[in-house]
Amino acid sequence: VQLVESGGGSVQAGGSLSLSCEVSGITEGTNCIGWFRQAPGKEREGVAAIYTRPVMTYYADSVKGRFAIWQDNAKATVYLEINYLRPEDTAMYYCAASRGSCGLRASFFDSWGQGTQVTVS
Repeated sequence: VQLVESGGGSVQAGGSLSLSCEVSGITEGTNCIGWFRQAPGKEREGVAAIYTRPVMTYYADSVKGRFAIWQDNAKATVYLEINYLRPEDTAMYYCAASRGSCGLRASFFDSWGQGTQVTVS
């Protein structure tokens, strides 16, 4: 499975961004896509995940009500809508794929993208 993130950028606090994760390659068996972030000097943190069949979503408490994850199967893309951005949301955002369990644990995921940077000032 290959994953390519896009949509990051520099925004002011209170703004919004929409991140995309394009999934390609041998996707058979992939049943969960997650979004993680890592700020400098901090551990990687799971922020949202989506189980594809049936659709179930998971969110970290720190982002509930501000982040939304959704999928477009026709485009093989999973999106992360980020609203009301805060400076503490500044991080590299990664998407990842799992063929097993789904949730916010990085250990569930075995394929990772290269990341897209989000900077909030």
